[in-house]
Amino acid sequence: MPVVPGGATAVSERPAEQALTPWVTIVWDDPVNLMSYVTHVFTTYFGYAEAKATDLMLQVHNNGKAVVSNGTREQMETDVDAMHGYGLWATLEKG
Repeated sequence: MPVVPGGATAVSERPAEQALTPWVTIVWDDPVNLMSYVTHVFTTYFGYAEAKATDLMLQVHNNGKAVVSNGTREQMETDVDAMHGYGLWATLEKG
């Protein structure tokens, strides 16, 4: 005879792939903010060393964008909001 669960509730879970998919925060180049200010934001908010912050700022300046952080969607939403608070153009997307 087949075993039938007794009174249990089925729980739908997210596929493991989706749950583990990292998200990224992207900062975009803009005509408003000085390069020194963008570097300052990266060192202040993310705690990056001056060299890393400068490298990311140059990626934004030269390539039009740079991935500045990665993590869960919720973390990246927080980072995007923070970048907007500093006056930078930022978005998030799946990494």
